Amino acid sequence: MAVVPTSDRAPTIVVSNQKGGVGKTTTCINLAAELGRHDYSVLFVDMDPQANGTSGLGVNASALERSVYNVLIGDVPIQDAILTTAWKNVSLLPSSLDLAGAEIELASAISRESKLKRQLEKVCGYDLVLIDCPPSLGILTLNALAACDRLLVPIQCEYYALEGVTQLVRTVNLVRETLNPSLEISGILLTLYDSRTRLGNEVMAEVRRQFGDVVFDAVIPRNVRLSEAPSYGSPIAYYDVNSTGARAYEALSKEVIQRWLSEKP
Repeated sequence: MAVVPTSDRAPTIVVSNQKGGVGKTTTCINLAAELGRHDYSVLFVDMDPQANGTSGLGVNASALERSVYNVLIGDVPIQDAILTTAWKNVSLLPSSLDLAGAEIELASAISRESKLKRQLEKVCGYDLVLIDCPPSLGILTLNALAACDRLLVPIQCEYYALEGVTQLVRTVNLVRETLNPSLEISGILLTLYDSRTRLGNEVMAEVRRQFGDVVFDAVIPRNVRLSEAPSYGSPIAYYDVNSTGARAYEALSKEVIQRWLSEKP
């Protein structure tokens, strides 16, 4: 069912890390659901051709007639591609496998890095837009960063954790110079944390030492229930609200509200 929002443009939070396997899509899905439970109207934009965010919200990407791909190449208006989901206050601009071809199709397009930003300017009625990016630097990630008001970077508490952040910092500097002068890393989220390992605690301490107050207090643990939830097309709060994963994302949502969304009446 299509949704036609009705008020001003919302701030845009982008979740990105060029390193894969850091809990990026898990964070997008569960932050969207938690903010929805707190009565914030959220538009989830899935910019990853793998469409894990789409399926994780219970939508079958292979059965869709319209997706963010059609919006980017100009086939359909963005409002016609937005779907409702089963989760409170969460709408979805879904991905599909077709999106993998967008890199090539947009290569010669005018202002190709600003396609998404211009489309989102036509959308209203949401308290925020939350964008999930692919784990690579390409035209899709650049489109997300060009539209970004706040950049949230998940970092896993494992060896080589800071490697992806170093790459992302270079990308942020490049995009700030060319596409989005206000872009900066607004928040860092520690993920896949195992308190039983010395390595996990060392990585946490090092990230907090390097980035200080930018790092969220909330930490996302390794959690079996959190890993299971996507296979049921459900955010963790609706799959097992009492799990440690659900409690961690609840804590994150409260910090995001306090830091970035407190201006809402």
